Amino acid sequence: MNKTSRLLLAALLAAVPALLFPQEREEMLNCGNMDQWLIREIDESFVIGGNTRTLHEIAPYQLVKGDRPYTFNTKSPWGTSNVMAKVAGIVKCSASVFPEVRGKGKCARLETLVESVKVLGVVDITVLAAGSAFLGGVDEPIRNTKNPLGKLMMGVPFTKKPKALRFDYKAKLTGEPNREKITGFGKDKVIAGKDYPEVYMVLQKRWEDEEGNIYAKRIATLSHRFTASTADWVDNYTLDLEYGDISSRQGLNEIERLTTNNPYYAKNSKGEVKPIQEVGWGTPDDTPTHVILRFSSSHGGAYVGSPGNTLWIDNVRFVY
Repeated sequence: MNKTSRLLLAALLAAVPALLFPQEREEMLNCGNMDQWLIREIDESFVIGGNTRTLHEIAPYQLVKGDRPYTFNTKSPWGTSNVMAKVAGIVKCSASVFPEVRGKGKCARLETLVESVKVLGVVDITVLAAGSAFLGGVDEPIRNTKNPLGKLMMGVPFTKKPKALRFDYKAKLTGEPNREKITGFGKDKVIAGKDYPEVYMVLQKRWEDEEGNIYAKRIATLSHRFTASTADWVDNYTLDLEYGDISSRQGLNEIERLTTNNPYYAKNSKGEVKPIQEVGWGTPDDTPTHVILRFSSSHGGAYVGSPGNTLWIDNVRFVY
């Protein structure tokens, strides 16, 4: 065997492991390293104190002053639960997501908090707000507390098929045996069961009919709850997606089922807010059109949680 043949054979043998065991590939989400934050400075109305509130958004740095709605940023796919409300001309802000220094960069802290609106020194409305960061945007300004899910425009265009979600996280759970439901109307309620931070991810294949109604098939699903506090950061935490119909699996939670009772919402091609009607399961061979990804400090839905529950996230990426 001559030298050229030996070199060719060596190259082929070196390639065998890669062919038999392909190397995985990571892809950081845009702004997924949580190092870039846009700052909003908004003056709340005088009748509720006139304080200047600072809201942070996961996006390239920019200082935005005034009560300007923030829905989508063309340079970032992320939305947060930091929102501005304007009801009967009164401007009020809510902040439950914050940047925090981590090493040489930053991370995101998502915290479950209680927000109060005081008019002339009297508590008027008190609500519980869970901290969440998600792909999509908020339909600002918030005009009322009705149908809170209808204010979140969930998902962004996406046609790839990752096998897993990977990120760094830290969690602090209060350990309270039950949760609180504080909506601002009526008496506060106790909801049975502990409160857990969570993350979920859904791949959908969406389409519209002639009236602008939005439909989707579920291509892939991921749902995970963090059931214990951590002493420190957990790096490279990896969760696999399940492709296709998973309805036969026992013990599905409300995220893993098709969303019929509590749908996701999005704006259609006419700019109208519509529920996303999941009409069935796709197959692993289908190509998605959108990805939904959401991290939250509480899992119980709008206005439900345990104040003090906190989830830190960093370096969010997809694995292929």
